Amino acid sequence: MPSSELSLSSSPAPLGRIARSGRIIACVIDETLLLLIGTGGPMTDQLPVEIDEDPSSQVTASVAGWRLPAPQSSATHGFAALLPVESSERLPTTLRFGRDGNGKRYIVAPRAASIAEVTAMLKDFAGPQLVHVLGRLVDVLIKPPHGEQRLPAITTLLKAGAASDGYIELLGEGHDGNIALKGWAHDLPAGICRAIIRSDETFLADCNVAVFPRNDAPEGSAGFVGLLSATDLPRARDIKGIFYRGRGAWRYAGLHERRVVTGPLDTPGHIRAMLLQSQGSPQVMLRLREAANGYDGTETISSLPVPVRLGVDALYQGDDGAFLISGWLLDADGHVESVRLCRQGGRARLDGGWTRTERSDVEEAFVDRPEFKSAISGHRRSHGFVGLVETLGGEPEGPVHLELTLRDSRRAYMPLFPVRLPARTAALRLLASVDPTSWALPDILDRQIVPFLTTAGSSAPTIETVVDMGPFDQAEGTAILLVAGEAEADFAALLGLLALDPQTRRAPIALVLQAERFRRHAVHIRQLSEFYRLPLRLVSVEGAGDACDMAQAAAESVNGSAVILLSASLTPANTGWYQALVTAYEAKEGSIISPTLAYEDHSIRWAGSTSLDRPDHLQSSRYAGYPVGAVNRLKLTRVAAASLDCCIMPREALMEDAGSSPIYLGASLKGLDLALRLSGKGYEAYWLPSLQMVGSDEVPEAGSAATARFVERVDRTLFRARWMPASETAKTFFEEAGV
Repeated sequence: MPSSELSLSSSPAPLGRIARSGRIIACVIDETLLLLIGTGGPMTDQLPVEIDEDPSSQVTASVAGWRLPAPQSSATHGFAALLPVESSERLPTTLRFGRDGNGKRYIVAPRAASIAEVTAMLKDFAGPQLVHVLGRLVDVLIKPPHGEQRLPAITTLLKAGAASDGYIELLGEGHDGNIALKGWAHDLPAGICRAIIRSDETFLADCNVAVFPRNDAPEGSAGFVGLLSATDLPRARDIKGIFYRGRGAWRYAGLHERRVVTGPLDTPGHIRAMLLQSQGSPQVMLRLREAANGYDGTETISSLPVPVRLGVDALYQGDDGAFLISGWLLDADGHVESVRLCRQGGRARLDGGWTRTERSDVEEAFVDRPEFKSAISGHRRSHGFVGLVETLGGEPEGPVHLELTLRDSRRAYMPLFPVRLPARTAALRLLASVDPTSWALPDILDRQIVPFLTTAGSSAPTIETVVDMGPFDQAEGTAILLVAGEAEADFAALLGLLALDPQTRRAPIALVLQAERFRRHAVHIRQLSEFYRLPLRLVSVEGAGDACDMAQAAAESVNGSAVILLSASLTPANTGWYQALVTAYEAKEGSIISPTLAYEDHSIRWAGSTSLDRPDHLQSSRYAGYPVGAVNRLKLTRVAAASLDCCIMPREALMEDAGSSPIYLGASLKGLDLALRLSGKGYEAYWLPSLQMVGSDEVPEAGSAATARFVERVDRTLFRARWMPASETAKTFFEEAGV
């Protein structure tokens, strides 16, 4: 290497060569900042620098200087400077340090050094001043807004010059994502300082520190308890040590060989044990008291000295992580400021959007207790609540609890144990628990149930078991998928009708059940199959929410290009219905064809879905309520969507990915939703008026007729949100179809 240039190896050239050459070594920190090393005279902490002899390019550099151990006539001091630039893609050629064009001019070495090379140079050049120089550089680099982007460079500098100052003996995780520290150090001051956390990655955090005396620590040191907080922190078990700004320089505290790592339930107790003997600023002590008052797994609401009590009746967790909760809060005097659902690293406000309900039973339970008797008003009974938390965050499998904060900043807790259920099952169970005459029920539907179902995800159902209970593979004709919904418990009558019909008794019949019902009814169904000598196949489906899910999953269990879907709640009203559907399909192959659905009094329940542009008639038929005799002479008619309660259709249509749909509580609109999606895929739909099936409307799992009205309301809301924006398109289609 020429004598006029500085070596960039870890063993740099003698310092005199830099002084004689007037050269500067540059290191790229990021796209807008350079770290420079050179020699010259004394410099101030802030100094203007002119770039490439252009007076308009002048910027201000932050400088850390030191006196050389062997001063020369041309260089008495060394310096390290941080220079802001517009772009670091091309290094400057020359730099002039000083004002009014009278400063010293330097030539910049054409090759940039790495941060590791520059750090090695500083260790050699700065000598005993290294700690001061590195501290000055790190103090500038760590300032917002670019501090986190420069952490790799900061960490490299600190590893070279931050002296070991103590040890960390305890690392404790908190439910709020903070990490508690306990240990001892010589130079860690009480207060709030910036800390750099060493782990597999590097993190920047604030550290709230309080100190306390320790007789077992080295002389001159003190014990400390701290709280690391940041938007992103590593797990406590992954921390290797922390760098922090001491009273005079940056220091390092590593992990003690007998360190203890605690979880969120144990950490508050460790902080409480040290808090009484600790000293710190009021702000720091407040933060530590909050952490010491954290959730430790015990219920503390019932021990509050104020008339506040809380109970949870049900907490359901959907497959996507959303929570649906119902319970009661007695707070007649208004002590409660907030109620939150929490777990490690995640929390969400519950009371901001919940629905209050009347709960006279709560008042009756507390009215005889002296501390509550004067606070309970007979005119205010809205103590119940139903709430929704769509996103909680934090550890997905972590324990869940309620956090209740009073207006005097006290907090109390209640551990919870969510029941994991599919969103549809959870919504139906909660709906069944609410008084159907409650004035709050519409609000519960609109603000809690509908959003819970809208955001919920659903997994695809799968076939669990297939059992042949007759000569299914030897049967001839189009397969019948006989789908048993939630309301059908006795299959004997329908299987008997299929056995008496000479056409269907020879057809392959697949009876589709949910897995739980399959286990209950399999033996009885086998007895019926053997008695009627039917070519019956029993299909058990796991993870199905309704009849549509079961039909789509079970389509793989049968063969043939077409399949007949038949709900187990329907009964054929015509002889020869099976052949009539097959004949109609042969004329309109690849389409979906449904018969008329009628009630037991032979009035029309469904006769073709023909309109979506009227919000009050989402699946309307011009003949709904008419006697079936009014339409049974009509010809095959094109409609917007078929009824999947009974139809003949291409088997591939059931197996095709027709897109997602909302999670409906009932089967009626779920079937219409799927039928419309299949129409959108190009499958034409037809109504066969001359053929009728008899059956009643769906009875929801939720139970009572009063609840059924609200199930329908929820489904209509979900259906409108999915399909009503397309009403104009649907209207045009119907007009073109002559409907």
